[in-house]
Amino acid sequence: MPKIKTHTAAAKRFKLTGSGKIKRHHAGAAHILTKKNRKRKKRLASATLVADCDYARVRKMLVF
Repeated sequence: MPKIKTHTAAAKRFKLTGSGKIKRHHAGAAHILTKKNRKRKKRLASATLVADCDYARVRKMLVF
């Protein structure tokens, strides 16, 4: 059987934590930042965890 390849785009977007959870970045922090307030931009800059409903799908793409 051939080896399963990692989804390259997913590997660039997600990182695995030490406990096995998957980290992600918030959407909407790349451009059009003038209309967003400081609090919102600061919140978007921090990383968060992938939701439980998406965890299995992301895990499948990352092939750990």
